[in-house]
Amino acid sequence: MTPEAVQALFTRSGKDYVFARWGRPIVPMVFGVDDATLSVLKGAIEAVVTLAGHKMAETDPELGANLMVFFVSDWRELTETPNLDRLVPDLGPLVERLQSGDANQYRVFRFDPDGSIKAAFVFVRMDAHLQDVPAETIALGQAVQAIVLWSDTAFSGASPLLAAGEGAILRPDIANVIRAAYDPLMPVAAGDASHALRLFARMEKAR
Repeated sequence: MTPEAVQALFTRSGKDYVFARWGRPIVPMVFGVDDATLSVLKGAIEAVVTLAGHKMAETDPELGANLMVFFVSDWRELTETPNLDRLVPDLGPLVERLQSGDANQYRVFRFDPDGSIKAAFVFVRMDAHLQDVPAETIALGQAVQAIVLWSDTAFSGASPLLAAGEGAILRPDIANVIRAAYDPLMPVAAGDASHALRLFARMEKAR
């Protein structure tokens, strides 16, 4: 992992550098899965939160749950979910874009005044590709992609996970980025690429 590679993880397709991490404890809620898969997903979230050195909680005093994960078989199910349009602005147009783009996952983030992540809404459509992926791999992948605000192109060329037997593990370099991002001395949000140099310095120090 080089400073340039770290910078690329948070440089959006529009060339802006945008970073944010959670400022409040994470309270997950999962929809559309059975109890066994729910346990797997919450376990993956807890593992990634622990890796980051962050915290989870039973409830968010303002939102109740602040990390909501929706599993659907068709994007139209989102428009049929009661009150979801109140939480996710322009839900109808978003669903149309997801359908036209044949997407199988999408994330929406909301932020506190200091720029830290306030809430995240994770949408996963179980298409033919994902149906062949183990639940543990899907769970870990979604947990990793919700722990910080990555670039929209961060993992377009390579997954944050590595194959391990029939499942997957988190790439060590991505794990190091997450740890550095949650260093108490690092800001909860940043909009300047110099932030990537500070991340890299902390990764090197940890080594």
